[in-house]
Amino acid sequence: MSQPNQFSLLTQRRFGPFFWTQFLGAFNDNLFKTALLVVMTYDAINWTTLDPSLLNNLIPGLFILPYVLFSATSGQIADKFDKAKLARIVKVAEIAIMLVAGIGWMTHTLWLLVAAVIGMGMHSTLFGPVKYAYLPQNLKPDELVGGNGVVEMGTFVGILLGEVAGAILVGYKPNGIMLVAGATLLFAVLGLAAAWRIPPSPAPAPELRISRNFIAESWRNLAYSRQNRTVFLSMLGNSWFWFYGALLLAQFPVFSKDYLMGDHSVFVLLLTVFSLGIGVGSLLCERLSGHKVEIGLVPFGSIGLSVFGIDLYFASEAFIASTTAVDWLGLLNQPGAWRILGDLVMIGVFGGFFIVPLFALIQTRCDQKHVSRTIAGMNILNAIFMVASAGVAILLLGQGFSIPELFLTTALLNAVVAVYIFSLVPEFLMRFLAWLLIHTVYRVRTLDTARIPSEGPAVLVCNHVSYVDAIVINAASPRPIRFVMDHRIFKTPFLRWIFRAVNAIPIAPAKEDPWTMEKAFVDIAHALHDGELVCIFPEGRLTSTGEMNEFRHGISKVMERSKVPVIPMALRGLWGSWFTRDQGNLFGRRIARGMRSQLALAVGQPVAPEQATPEYLQQQVMALRGEWK
Repeated sequence: MSQPNQFSLLTQRRFGPFFWTQFLGAFNDNLFKTALLVVMTYDAINWTTLDPSLLNNLIPGLFILPYVLFSATSGQIADKFDKAKLARIVKVAEIAIMLVAGIGWMTHTLWLLVAAVIGMGMHSTLFGPVKYAYLPQNLKPDELVGGNGVVEMGTFVGILLGEVAGAILVGYKPNGIMLVAGATLLFAVLGLAAAWRIPPSPAPAPELRISRNFIAESWRNLAYSRQNRTVFLSMLGNSWFWFYGALLLAQFPVFSKDYLMGDHSVFVLLLTVFSLGIGVGSLLCERLSGHKVEIGLVPFGSIGLSVFGIDLYFASEAFIASTTAVDWLGLLNQPGAWRILGDLVMIGVFGGFFIVPLFALIQTRCDQKHVSRTIAGMNILNAIFMVASAGVAILLLGQGFSIPELFLTTALLNAVVAVYIFSLVPEFLMRFLAWLLIHTVYRVRTLDTARIPSEGPAVLVCNHVSYVDAIVINAASPRPIRFVMDHRIFKTPFLRWIFRAVNAIPIAPAKEDPWTMEKAFVDIAHALHDGELVCIFPEGRLTSTGEMNEFRHGISKVMERSKVPVIPMALRGLWGSWFTRDQGNLFGRRIARGMRSQLALAVGQPVAPEQATPEYLQQQVMALRGEWK
């Protein structure tokens, strides 16, 4: 059965009003901020004596300052109260803030506009935990990646349109400022109208007591998130992306004006291509992930962020700017401009690959009663990283770095951060290799993978056809799996650290190493007791003929200790591919199969532990496999 298109969610009340509330909020935030940044860059002399480069890094820093201070309290509020009601309260506050900003615009009072920037930061701080905790509460597991992708796309399209509108409206003379003041108030009202249609979303922890000490609560929130190592490191990865993006975006006004010799339409063009890139990358995530949380896309995204960030430096250094100011059409006619724009688009696309799976992983693997507070903890980290990005930019620019050199430094730092995080959580790298394998060497079709339980313990049993069986199965699973493997393969040099990192369980025959065998069964029992998935290949060895070997009795010992369901599975079509023991003509097989082998993974109905004999399970796996080896 085909999956519904992710855009169909927009027609449903459980998603549509929430989406438009978020979209209009992102649009209005950025209309206001961009108009202010354009004024501070191109008309600063009539407003302040401060340096425009300093203001372009300081204003975004002030916007995210409330995230540092109040995210933890916002998370508690979002867990304690109905999210629909909170969304409406936040939107009423946005109207009040835009009224204050309007007074600032009309009276040329910079400090009122700065106060509104901080106010909108507070508005976003309160809405952030509501936004990302709402999705897992109202979407099905197989809708979550698509829903996150649509929200991320909508957020960045909203950011893009807001930035474009802000830059265009403020440029109209002599009434540009009046247009900005009226538009921000109008869109705040429209946001409230959308929020009014969000359906009730009950609080997961209504008994929660809200701490008045927001500093202590922030610390407690982060300490709680650290208990789940994978989630916490994913939060750090998410925050690193915001460091990267904030540092890049903050340089666009001065980069457009001083390096590309462009007017404010060139600034709008840079924002447009970058935001469209993120929107495209976010939407592609659902297609590339197969409607599940595919964290294998995260390393892929990280590679692209570094590669195209480095090329942006070389493209910027090679660009020869016009001697006179140009508009966006004039820029497009200059040699080298398309390369710069292409780099920005691809940074955005790979940024989408990086950020959407991380959001979905955090939402699904954290304590569901603590989702809002986990998101709040992530917002605290995001804010700290974004403040740090402003500080790093100000420091490096003050030390004589050019903006292209700042781009290069950030791209190189991204590579270092990626290696560090993926070495701490090898699951990212393993899922990336699995994703790469099934999108290059193989074309994999999955049948009934929804039968793999989304939570709780289970034993998976499967026929053993190739050296990459575990990778194919892992790529199809919505959850991490602990594989039981031969102890000699487990000890293979270089690969040993990978097997240990993914918590594989080595096993040996009783005649060869009884201690290792007994320890394997103990480790399996502990894993199942902790609610994990364990995969066993009951044949005990790879097939050398393409036919299934007899299932051994190890599964019976597992069932004696752990009364959990057993999920039979069958791999179809792997026999004769690169990684099997088929002694036939490898080159001939390659020609016959084409460049990519077709295979399938079929999942059967759960088998009760009392029925899970080796003979019965072999029958089930054989029936699932059929005649297609």
